[in-house]
Amino acid sequence: MTTTIAASPLTAVDRCDRCGAQAYVRAVLLSGSELLFCAHHWHENETALRKISGTIHDETGRLADVPPTAAVEER
Repeated sequence: MTTTIAASPLTAVDRCDRCGAQAYVRAVLLSGSELLFCAHHWHENETALRKISGTIHDETGRLADVPPTAAVEER
């Protein structure tokens, strides 16, 4: 079983190891290596990564947040 942990927040400078988009998931493998993924590549590989990861820091929930500066029609 893989646990999801509270780790240091991912920022805009953290990039997906597959495509270079902003990373929203950090998977720390059992070997100690760290991989970063955008939401798309995380969902595409989640099942396999959960099998080989020791910890997972998932911030994909931030994608549903509406920034306070969003226009009224975007809220």
